[in-house]
Amino acid sequence: MPRQTTHSNVQAPQKNRPRDPVAAGERDAAVNRAASHNYFLLDRFEAGVALRGTEVKSIREGKANLKDSYGIIKDGEAFLLNAHIGPYSHGNSSNHEALRTRKLLLHQEEIRKLTSQTQIKGHTLIPTRLYFRRGKVKCELAVAKGKQDWDKRETERRREADREARAAIAHSKGKYAK
Repeated sequence: MPRQTTHSNVQAPQKNRPRDPVAAGERDAAVNRAASHNYFLLDRFEAGVALRGTEVKSIREGKANLKDSYGIIKDGEAFLLNAHIGPYSHGNSSNHEALRTRKLLLHQEEIRKLTSQTQIKGHTLIPTRLYFRRGKVKCELAVAKGKQDWDKRETERRREADREARAAIAHSKGKYAK
């Protein structure tokens, strides 16, 4: 009697799960919302970030925070300080430190520009967002000048005036649409 096989030549259908929007680069992994409130953002640069494997996985999980972070340039190299990347959930004893200093990967010409711009009094480097591009973690750095309290109030007044103007336009369009 021939032996019956349980194998079949029919392949199982593959699951078409949508890819994580953060990993696909469709959505930012972390955004520094306080940066535009506390600083005038003057010039922006894209920098790569030298990370460990558990840090990348943790960023994909959404455990990155740029709130109190800033950048410095020291000895011709750029670094990101105080960027909090939480520990990876499935990590082991060799998991990364949450607040370690991370090196930013920039071209020498970009580093020279940043050096000259940050030597001006009151200017600093602020990371505004972390995101993925072609599978690599990128950091958007902005040369920023600190706002005074009256600058923040003026920005809020302008924003409120714009909001009221948009509401008035929408209201008037609604009246005449009938």
